[in-house]
Amino acid sequence: MAEKTLIEKLEGLQHKFEEISTLITDPEVIGDMKRYVKLNKEYRELQRIMEAQQEYKTALTHLTEAKEIQENESDPEMREMAKAEIDEIEPKIPEMEENIKLLLIPADPEDNKNAIVEIRGGTGGDEAAIFAGDLYRMYAKYCETKGWKIEITNTSEGTSGGFKEMIFTVSGENVYGTMKYESGVHRVQRVPQTETQGRVHTSAATVAVLPEMEEFDYELKESDVRVDTFCSSGAGGQSVNTTYSAIRLVHIPTGTTVQCQDEKSQHKNKAKAMNELRSRLYAVEHQKYLDEIGSKRKTMVSTGDRSAKIRTYNYPQGRITDHRINFTIYNLSAFMGGDIQGVIDQLIVAENSERLKENEL
Repeated sequence: MAEKTLIEKLEGLQHKFEEISTLITDPEVIGDMKRYVKLNKEYRELQRIMEAQQEYKTALTHLTEAKEIQENESDPEMREMAKAEIDEIEPKIPEMEENIKLLLIPADPEDNKNAIVEIRGGTGGDEAAIFAGDLYRMYAKYCETKGWKIEITNTSEGTSGGFKEMIFTVSGENVYGTMKYESGVHRVQRVPQTETQGRVHTSAATVAVLPEMEEFDYELKESDVRVDTFCSSGAGGQSVNTTYSAIRLVHIPTGTTVQCQDEKSQHKNKAKAMNELRSRLYAVEHQKYLDEIGSKRKTMVSTGDRSAKIRTYNYPQGRITDHRINFTIYNLSAFMGGDIQGVIDQLIVAENSERLKENEL
């Protein structure tokens, strides 16, 4: 993209940014919460572009001034200072342009949302449940390093450890935009704890990551939801199996069912379950968008195709391979300890490259 075209594009967005800045202070807009939330989201996205624009224009101005000094100034010391400034600024210009181009491409509208993560043991029986537990602990440690908050909503423990199913929400900044790359089938190759002859087995667990919907994102009619209460089960305090605090919600038109028994309060469990139900119903619509971009981008296993094998964890070789980008590293111990950002970064780079090609920027 030519320098002039990029600046023209940014100036066009400047007008839109100023217009939204005015609108979000309008009492009438503030009174319409759905519109206000949407405009605020758009304001934050444009603000990032405007900040990048200012940095880019300032760098171009300083570069032009430094070049003029170098060409016209007779003082050798001034010319030397100008050259040093040129050498510092010039390499940064292409990086700034690439950053702006990515900012100009419409992002997944759900990227800045919290996420609902579901981990389920797949093929491999007890070992698959144990591996699902390992994956949960890996994500829990990763989320801790990011300063994100985890809340478990539902679990079903495996007979030999781990979990047949683990569902939890992750709250923080840009959670879904980061965690969405984890959706798919995770395959493990190792000697199971249940194996007596030391043979390496292959098992799998599926991970699904959904953007968490809020009340203003998706309208869910209470009249369409049947609420069942039951006693909590599993590990817990004195309230387990003594009060009907656990909640099961059934969306009557679609039959979609969710349940939550994590909290002692029935009210809190219902609020969590409603959020999850809202997210699941929205995910059906969101799937159409994911399928569309998924056909264009190999890295987007956030297409929600749960049958797609995305990663192999090979314990004998200490190796992790991400099959979407043919990326292999040999730090399995650290990876399972939550050090997964490096692989996510590689996926983001690959996807950004595809997004740029797709939008011909």
